[in-house]
Amino acid sequence: MRIKLTFLGAARNVTGSRFLVEAGRSRVLVECGLYQERDLRDRNWEAFPFPPGSIDAVLLTHAHLDHCGLLPKLVREGFRGKVYCTPATAEIARIILLDSAHIQEEDAAYKRKRHRRQKRKSPHPYEPLYTTEDAEKCSGHFARVGYGKPVEVTEGMTAVFHDAGHVFGSSMITLRVDRDGDSRTILFSGDVGRKDQPIIEDPTTFDRADYVLIESTYGDRDHQATESVTEGLAEAVNMTLQAGGNVVIPCFALERSQHVLYYLNELLLTKRIPAAPIFLDSPMAIRITEVFKKHPELFDEEMSERIAQELSPFDVPGLHMTRSVDESKAINNARGAIIIAGSGMCTGGRVKHHLVNNITRPENTILFVGYQAIGTLGRQIVDGAREVRIHGEMHPVRAKVVRVHGFSAHADRNELWGWLGSLKSPPRGVFVVHGEADAAEAFGQFLGGKCDWPVTVPAYRDEVTLA
Repeated sequence: MRIKLTFLGAARNVTGSRFLVEAGRSRVLVECGLYQERDLRDRNWEAFPFPPGSIDAVLLTHAHLDHCGLLPKLVREGFRGKVYCTPATAEIARIILLDSAHIQEEDAAYKRKRHRRQKRKSPHPYEPLYTTEDAEKCSGHFARVGYGKPVEVTEGMTAVFHDAGHVFGSSMITLRVDRDGDSRTILFSGDVGRKDQPIIEDPTTFDRADYVLIESTYGDRDHQATESVTEGLAEAVNMTLQAGGNVVIPCFALERSQHVLYYLNELLLTKRIPAAPIFLDSPMAIRITEVFKKHPELFDEEMSERIAQELSPFDVPGLHMTRSVDESKAINNARGAIIIAGSGMCTGGRVKHHLVNNITRPENTILFVGYQAIGTLGRQIVDGAREVRIHGEMHPVRAKVVRVHGFSAHADRNELWGWLGSLKSPPRGVFVVHGEADAAEAFGQFLGGKCDWPVTVPAYRDEVTLA
């Protein structure tokens, strides 16, 4: 039994998840994510470190761009196999990839025009990384698999998808490799969710695995109590509305937007915040919310009861779904409003326009409810930058900047250990991935103090042989 595992992303950094598993002539890629950290974006433009046509299958845990965002490029450059994922992930990934392609096309055109005017040269071609046509072709490769159903993805490799409790339709994947009369099981955690989160079920736990790849986004800290979510949100909203300002919430279209609506609905029902116009200014988040409605079988018991009682968070009083550009522009005239817009790290999309319109006014609040990767515009703002570059121009940061941490869909240090500690027999090895270098190292050391299992924190392009 000889299996080669190569770490091609999310290795001592958060984004760009890609893990290559090779056994004999079989090659399976787990995830094919986009790099979003500014210092690592050049990797998106590099040639794949393998011929795309040599990959038999891709296994996708969920539809966030840092896990699926390079799939259109992979297909365009020769991949001909299937991309296995849950039905909800397939539907959401198609939406997200088309949106990503559209934004890249717009950004490329905008940069081409701006740089020509400024007589500047770009390190990248004035072309999108991939087009909407590429994204459409990619969606034809999705193969839908239900939770708990084994599927042979290539000769000698069988995958099972399990609920990760992270985002809607998200998965943890067990990959069993059978060769020469022997077998090994590799468990890919994907992004580990948290217990008792709104809308979706808790993450699956496991009795055994030979090898485990575990994320470490928050491997160096513990989250605040869940109760602080409603408290922090209510405080920020009330403070801003009383000042006559707007609350701008940069938000991921998948799960985070829906969670924000859930908690706003809760606060309105209990009269802890006043009624106010709420704009979900993200066509992608709106389309993803429709996917939620199509798959009630994925709701947890509490969410199912709310739907039955006609208290759905997707029908919040005062909610405006803004699909068109003109509707989005009209929000510029709003005062005393809550504006939810993508992207979550302020790397693109409509939130940039809302930042330009709101970040310079002290009565407004920029409210962050998600992780901000190093090098992103969102990270610059939460780290206290006095001015930031948006759309090629500098803007002073005069609005209040608030973070509410309890929204995280990622397990924290002790929750990750609780998930990993459910194993009833020691694994042959644990690989700590999907975390900034300091967080990954800290979590590796934390695990070393909890157990005597072999723990490794791999670096980019590291290769290991699994016996």
